[in-house]
Amino acid sequence: MSASASAPVTKSPSRIPKVPFWAQIVAGLVLGVLLGWLARSQDVSWLKETLGQVGDIFVQLLKLAVAPLVFFAILVSITNLRKVNNAARLAAQTLVWFMITSLIAVAIGLTIGLLTNPGAGTGLTPQDGKLPKREGTWIDFLTGIIPSDVITPFTELNVLQIVFMAAVAGVAALKLGDRAKPILTLAESILELLQKALWWVIRLAPIGTVGLIGFAIADYGWELIGKYATFTADVYIGCALVLFGVYPLLLATVAKVNPIQFFKGAWPAIQLAFVSRSSVGTMPVTQKVTERLGVPKEYASFAVPFGATTKMDGCAAIYPALAAIFIAQIFDVQLGIQDYLLIAFVSVVGSAATAGLTGATVMLTLTLSTLGLPLEGVGLLMAIDPILDMIRTATNVAGQALVPVIVAAREKILDHDVYNAASSSPIEEYEAREAERKVAVPATA
Repeated sequence: MSASASAPVTKSPSRIPKVPFWAQIVAGLVLGVLLGWLARSQDVSWLKETLGQVGDIFVQLLKLAVAPLVFFAILVSITNLRKVNNAARLAAQTLVWFMITSLIAVAIGLTIGLLTNPGAGTGLTPQDGKLPKREGTWIDFLTGIIPSDVITPFTELNVLQIVFMAAVAGVAALKLGDRAKPILTLAESILELLQKALWWVIRLAPIGTVGLIGFAIADYGWELIGKYATFTADVYIGCALVLFGVYPLLLATVAKVNPIQFFKGAWPAIQLAFVSRSSVGTMPVTQKVTERLGVPKEYASFAVPFGATTKMDGCAAIYPALAAIFIAQIFDVQLGIQDYLLIAFVSVVGSAATAGLTGATVMLTLTLSTLGLPLEGVGLLMAIDPILDMIRTATNVAGQALVPVIVAAREKILDHDVYNAASSSPIEEYEAREAERKVAVPATA
């Protein structure tokens, strides 16, 4: 017998299996519900307060990066269009498909609302409502685009004004040409730095989930959710119809690609959006999943930041349509066909008012003020808003990845091989493969 044959076999030390990010999110949801129920049923005040603080810290960390991230993402995305053929055509098609999908979404929201009468039998009265702290009107929307100075939009987190300044800076950089290269190089480096830092925050999403969900259950309780059962179900059903009905249909018929592959590739962004309730906070992940679905990086880096601040099928289409019907029924106001057409108009034109931040209060007040409905109705929905905002934001982000895929497919710039190979693996694995590929390219050249 040879020495090699008689040598004992050494086993490699066992490694703790890595828990997938989606499983961490699900575990956070379950733990949050259990802790929230415990805090409410046993009246454990310190647990409720702790859950609230954990959730607030996570959201605050996301918001911390929002202002600079939006500015540099929009600036870089506009200047990246110079690298794309038919840039104007791509930008126009992106905007058109944003509008088309928003119209479909608002039509679904209106239909569900008219069929289910979400405001009937709730036991809620106009006295239960209160005026919102922040309102949105068309005058405020139009005049609020242009900031009075360059500092306030960042300190007050006025995303719409930040987008305006970034767009002006991006166009100016394009006009300057080569002279703007040092600024663009710096902007791209800062954007990469912000995205890396934000990714560290995103890795805390499972912990943030425990706090956000737990506090919602501990603070509101199931009995409050019961009062809004029909409305809550309507929002979730409407978003699900758009997410798993309309989007796959558009992918199959317009883009002529496999819808299942889309959800496999986009799932990391969709699940993070559900937890974080922030389109802008999810934006770096959304851009990565869009690229791994075969959309050219130069176009994706324009379409995704643009969509993260304007493309809101959940918050700006389905939700305000259902909320307007709900509030009208509570306040006993009859809506006519012209009112439903106004809702559709506001949803398509005013969606930028939501600006990718957590919550859709500004968009709802904009809709109500346009229809002449009492703004106190917003107060009726604030308690249930965190529960609704999860599915709304997930729908928003899915749409922000969907439209670039559709436009790229129609313009024949979609890499079908990359699209068909897309997987639901974590984004960090995709980035590692991309880094290896970039290193290998010069070696083989």
